[in-house]
Amino acid sequence: MKSNLSIPLKLAQLSALCLIVACEPVAKSETVSVAVKNNLDFPRNEIVGVHIEDLSGVLENNEEKHLRVQEVGTQEYLRMQWMDNDQDGSNDELLFQAEVAANGSSEFLILIDSTKAAEESDVIAYSRLVPERTDDYTWENDKVAFRTYGPTGEKEALAGVPGSTLSSGIDLWLKRTDKAIINKWYKAHEANPGAYHKDRGEGYDPYHVGGSRGTGGIGIWENDSLLVSNNFTASRTLADGPLRTVFELDYAPWSAYGVKETKRITLDLGSNFSKFDISLSSEKEVPNYTVGITLHKNEGDAAINKEEGRFRHWETIDSTKVGEGIVLDPKVIEEAMAYKSDVMDQSNLLIVTKPQEKLTYYAGFAWDKSGQVSSLEDWENILKQQSQVLSSPLSVSVKKSK
Repeated sequence: MKSNLSIPLKLAQLSALCLIVACEPVAKSETVSVAVKNNLDFPRNEIVGVHIEDLSGVLENNEEKHLRVQEVGTQEYLRMQWMDNDQDGSNDELLFQAEVAANGSSEFLILIDSTKAAEESDVIAYSRLVPERTDDYTWENDKVAFRTYGPTGEKEALAGVPGSTLSSGIDLWLKRTDKAIINKWYKAHEANPGAYHKDRGEGYDPYHVGGSRGTGGIGIWENDSLLVSNNFTASRTLADGPLRTVFELDYAPWSAYGVKETKRITLDLGSNFSKFDISLSSEKEVPNYTVGITLHKNEGDAAINKEEGRFRHWETIDSTKVGEGIVLDPKVIEEAMAYKSDVMDQSNLLIVTKPQEKLTYYAGFAWDKSGQVSSLEDWENILKQQSQVLSSPLSVSVKKSK
């Protein structure tokens, strides 16, 4: 028969061991404090980034997937996104969305937690190639959606296939939900071609592009005529969200100048504007590069502000109001005009810029049925704020602590 005296002895030994362990110093993970400052007189809710080098301490002996971002004074974790900006296979920036008061600052903490993550959401920035619809490339966030047209569409258009599009213009999809709609609308289109041209409660696509510039297409302005490329020839998705989507589009050499063009387009959650970074080269010296907004049938209200680099159009589409706009650095602008023509798709608000190897601008819109704007003044204010955001980005400072 075994004695029960060993049980108290083992309990005593276990207690002693626990005391020893408790007395040993516990290694604390480094944390990173991030201060985000807004120098403008309106509140901002934007995507900001922290470089991987500033996270080396908190990542020591920890995995990237266990990093969390938290606003100081709150308990929940914010959604975040890793970015491989140089596409070398390694992440080099951590993104999160920072809400900052007018003329104020917010503080965030980056830490390690493998037990709890931020809640997932279908409010996202997202993009993809759509081979099921003649290789459109389509992108969206919680406020806006865009698309442009690929090589199969070009081949079909040149062959005279009905419904195809030969254009490097930028199309707008008018959405009135903050949820993702790209996949849903294309699925509906597969079952019922053209289904997304009817509003079923989330928005629709009534916007005509054709051979115009849509909102944000480019060309070369020469002899009262706009020289333009055809559809993109190749695409690459660099980041598909959920906070920032980035992709590139290549174009075959176009015009007598032999222009080679690659568009890198970025759309952040919370923004009405896609950022266009366009790399350009040519066999012959070009006179300019010109960005446009279609004026459709010349029934809208166009306005030009060269001094602040703001250009807008306000028009009626199906008894609703849509504001389109472009914002860019005033220093690159040579001239601007609302060019009106009797030829279909040739009326455009044109911003003529100095020829350069990289052209950067922001193109976007707002639809009154989305609830984002209710008047021309609202759209003017959004454009004005966007120009101020470009000249005064959020200030991000990083401090490591333990």
